[in-house]
Amino acid sequence: MPTPPPCLDLGAQCRSLPVTLRIGALSEGQESLDHEATWLLGHTEQIDFSNLRPEDGDLLVDAVLHLRCRHLKAEKGRDRCAAHGFARPAAAPESRVRQLRRLGNDRFGLVEGLQWVEQRFESPMAHPHALPVLIGDNPCATAPCRTADHVRGAACCRDLQVEILCPTDGPLEALVRARQSPYLCKIKRTGDRSLEAEMISACGYLADAVTCSLHGRRRADGRPAKPDLCSDWPLKGEGLHPGCAFGPVAAKDVSR
Repeated sequence: MPTPPPCLDLGAQCRSLPVTLRIGALSEGQESLDHEATWLLGHTEQIDFSNLRPEDGDLLVDAVLHLRCRHLKAEKGRDRCAAHGFARPAAAPESRVRQLRRLGNDRFGLVEGLQWVEQRFESPMAHPHALPVLIGDNPCATAPCRTADHVRGAACCRDLQVEILCPTDGPLEALVRARQSPYLCKIKRTGDRSLEAEMISACGYLADAVTCSLHGRRRADGRPAKPDLCSDWPLKGEGLHPGCAFGPVAAKDVSR
C-alpha cells in the first residue's frame, strides 16, 4: 500500500484532484496533436478540462480528476480519513457542470489548430472500416467487454491512459497514488517530471452504448473529426479488455 498523502485535514483533495496532463510533444505536429487532444478532452465523465496550451515544447491541459481518495470513508453522516483519523460532518455533494462534447444540431466541441473550438459538421457518411460502424454489423454492439469497474460495453471508449505532470518532490504523487482503484490505477513514474496511469472516464462523444457521434464527420480541411486512434479495429488478442469481441475468449465471457 502506498504511503498516505501528507494531508493536514479533510478537504477538496479527498474527492477531486487538480492536475496538469501532457498530451504530446509539439514536434509531433498539429495534425497529430489535434487528434490526440480531441481524444483526451473527450473523456469527460470524471474529468473537467481547462487551459489547453503549448508550453516548453509540449501540448498541456489543466484538468480536475473527479475521483475520491481511497482513504475517505463515509460513516453515518460523517466523513473520516482512514489514514490520518480526521473526521467531520459529511461534505455536501460536489457541484459539477458536465462539459458537453455533443452540442446538438450537428455541432460538436473538439480541438482544431491546438485550440478548443465548437464547430458544425455535416451528417456523416459511413466508412466500412472505421470503429464503431454506423451501419452494418458492428461486433462491438453486443460484445460483453467491460472495464475494471465491471461496467459492460464500450470499454475502449471508457478507459484511457493519462500522463500527469508530477515532480518527484511535493505531495502530488502521494495524492495521485491514493485515488480509488480501479478508477485510477497502474500508476508508474516515467521520469522525474511525470506519472503514467490508467483511468476510467467515459467519452462524451458516445451517442449511445457504442456509437461515436463523430464517426464519418470531417473537418473543413477534409481531416476526420473523429480521433485517428479510435478509427481502426484493434489487433487480435493484443491488450484487449475482458470480453472484447476481438479477444480469443470473448465467446466464453457472455455471462459477465
